Amino acid sequence: MNKKADAIIIGAGIIGACTAYELAKMGYKTLSIDKITSAGEGSTGNSCAIVRAHYSTRDGVAMAYEGFKYWMDWENYLGNVKDEKGFAKYMNTGSILIKSQGHDWRKVLKHYKDVGVPCEEWDIGTLKEKVPVYDTHEHWPVRRPEDPAFYEEPTQEVEGAVFCPGGGYVNDPALSTHNVQRATEAKGGEFMFNAEVVEIRRDDKKVLGVTLKDGTQIDAPIVLNAAGPHSFLINRMADVEKGMNIKTKALRHEVHHVPSPEGYDYLNDGYHTSDGDIGCYYRPEVGNMFLVGSEDPACDPQEWIEDPDDFYSGSTNVVTDPQWKAQVYRLAKRVPDLQIPNQPRGVCDLYDCSDDWIPIYDKSDLKGYYMAIGTSGNQYKNAPVVGAMMADLIAYCEKGKDHDKDPFQFKMRYTGIPINVGFFSRLREINPDSSFSVNG
Repeated sequence: MNKKADAIIIGAGIIGACTAYELAKMGYKTLSIDKITSAGEGSTGNSCAIVRAHYSTRDGVAMAYEGFKYWMDWENYLGNVKDEKGFAKYMNTGSILIKSQGHDWRKVLKHYKDVGVPCEEWDIGTLKEKVPVYDTHEHWPVRRPEDPAFYEEPTQEVEGAVFCPGGGYVNDPALSTHNVQRATEAKGGEFMFNAEVVEIRRDDKKVLGVTLKDGTQIDAPIVLNAAGPHSFLINRMADVEKGMNIKTKALRHEVHHVPSPEGYDYLNDGYHTSDGDIGCYYRPEVGNMFLVGSEDPACDPQEWIEDPDDFYSGSTNVVTDPQWKAQVYRLAKRVPDLQIPNQPRGVCDLYDCSDDWIPIYDKSDLKGYYMAIGTSGNQYKNAPVVGAMMADLIAYCEKGKDHDKDPFQFKMRYTGIPINVGFFSRLREINPDSSFSVNG
């Protein structure tokens, strides 16, 4: 007899784990399946885990602001469950958005005010006072060190910054996912690791379950694809891509670690900063380091990965000297006293990107098959919100409602702000308001 579950979640990263948790709280017998050894150890574990509210769309800002509430009350969200590994911590540094030509910060500010996100506008003097190691010159447009114009002396200054006191980062994204695993198990959910899904079983009308690489068949009327960079492969197994206008693919990305200037306690006194003027984001890291990544300016090449498994085998998941120089040298324009080491140090992993860099939170044309994909790099902060939203969306659709024709309206639990979940539809057109970039 086949093993049975009410809902199978493919992927035990932060998005899949939070959705499993919310479904388990609703009474579903959930089974989370992942091919790796433990929860959150895939691309989630290498996330920068930045929590910030600035997005190019109102829906993005509203969801991220809701997410603040979960991270600031993390153990209560988990139901005060015990975890033998301890608990992840939210480092509430505050978040700086540099007013630059690289960001439509005026639109962000409008969304902040519309949603009710607490924020402050800083002039140049305030920015220099708050972060004395920052040079406030403008370096736009973003260039790479191999461009001779990269070394031209700047003549103007940026306009200032928008500061959001609720922003920050989570100190251990893998641990945060393990915390959610334990909370899910306390509600009756199960997790299966070292288990690879090789088939989505279906008939002409509905999903039937999955088959694992070892031949095990598991039956379930609900299957959720939360497989991160592998999401496009899972969708092809389910044969649902033909019913999607927006699809996903895997993008290789690097972040790097650089020592803070001597005498500056960036770990305790620094802020997460989004800096479109140099095409980078950065936040404090253990060891008094700057953790710096690219915001995908036009000059930075993008490397799309055909086979995520080949990447994880070790062939392409190492940092490269050209990209390290690009990100670190650009950061040194903002932080002139940055200590640049001789050897590159950093982390490389895969993003799961949709065609317009906005996630797909949706049903599919196959009854019972759902998707929480296109999330890597920018949705870690939203995971608890997404879990609640996806669980409610699944319940809505399983009651026979047609989400395509009558999109589910999700009311966020802390702020009460409504979200039209159709915004994240697989059937949407590419959203021109997207930034087509990420703070990973």
